[in-house]
Amino acid sequence: MARSSLEEVQSPVTIWKEEDMVDGRKVDAFVVILRTTGCWWSRQKGCLMCGYNTASSRAVTASDLRVQLARAAERYGGEKMVKIYTSGSFLDPNEIPLEVRPDVFSTFGAAERVLFESRSEFVTDENLEGIDPRSAVAIGLETATEEILRKCVRKGFTVEDYTRAAGVLKARKVPLRTYLLLKPPYLTERAAVEDAIASVRYAAPLSESVSINPVNVQRDTVVEMLWKRGNYRPPWLWSLVEVLRRGKEGTGTRIMSSPSGGGTARGVHNCDRCDRKILGAVQRFSFSQDLDDLEGLECGCRREWAGLMDLQDTMGTSVDVARYLGDELELG
Repeated sequence: MARSSLEEVQSPVTIWKEEDMVDGRKVDAFVVILRTTGCWWSRQKGCLMCGYNTASSRAVTASDLRVQLARAAERYGGEKMVKIYTSGSFLDPNEIPLEVRPDVFSTFGAAERVLFESRSEFVTDENLEGIDPRSAVAIGLETATEEILRKCVRKGFTVEDYTRAAGVLKARKVPLRTYLLLKPPYLTERAAVEDAIASVRYAAPLSESVSINPVNVQRDTVVEMLWKRGNYRPPWLWSLVEVLRRGKEGTGTRIMSSPSGGGTARGVHNCDRCDRKILGAVQRFSFSQDLDDLEGLECGCRREWAGLMDLQDTMGTSVDVARYLGDELELG
């Protein structure tokens, strides 16, 4: 193996630090994306919006993963929460071999909570046998609407599969974080908002926390192809605020969002005048759970957002109407 290739498979994709919540307390969090052999589903058909598997390598071995963990340990500062992502499923033994699991948890001995992601099919009693008691599992349900999950996300599992997995975790007292997608392709802005709210109401009773993930346009995906053609626009920040506000009503479950690419053309955005302000409000709410943090947000583009929601429905299209009509677009 060439030196450069060896360096790649023995290096985590990326590492960063942020904040999160453990048992109602805000704590420092250490985040590492391990380079693995990749998500098995992406090699079959793959989700329409997901480009994370481009960072994987079929050449990664158990020994390589241990070197990656050692490199992560050099930057670990004793943060109380550790989040381990693999661009696939931590519980898939083809990605994280069983013999490597103890090394993962021992590397982060000071952590109170170790969160990792998995697809539903790998959340079984057998796969969770002997799992570290500090574990928490994140599952990307994306939507609780079966047709949208199948046609607009192409997730490769069903809502029933997610519900079964949530039951397994509950029985073992393993906290569940559910990821929901805001605005899969082919949905109008209004349909995306209503679907995300309905999905929050489905997932919240099964979850310790629900994270709303607005679509960001990743490279070499179906969503990127649609976006380049003008047939897709990432969701508006106004839509995210609406989902958080209405989703939170009536539930004690933590509803949160930490948007990737927020405020950019490829990510959730409004306009240059208000993006930073609204992203700040979203972050504050994600920790406080106080709906007052989402009140009083105003900008002239809110009228444009509301008008486009109506116009898409009238035209019966999910394309980026403003991109096609430009200055000719007049919103009443």
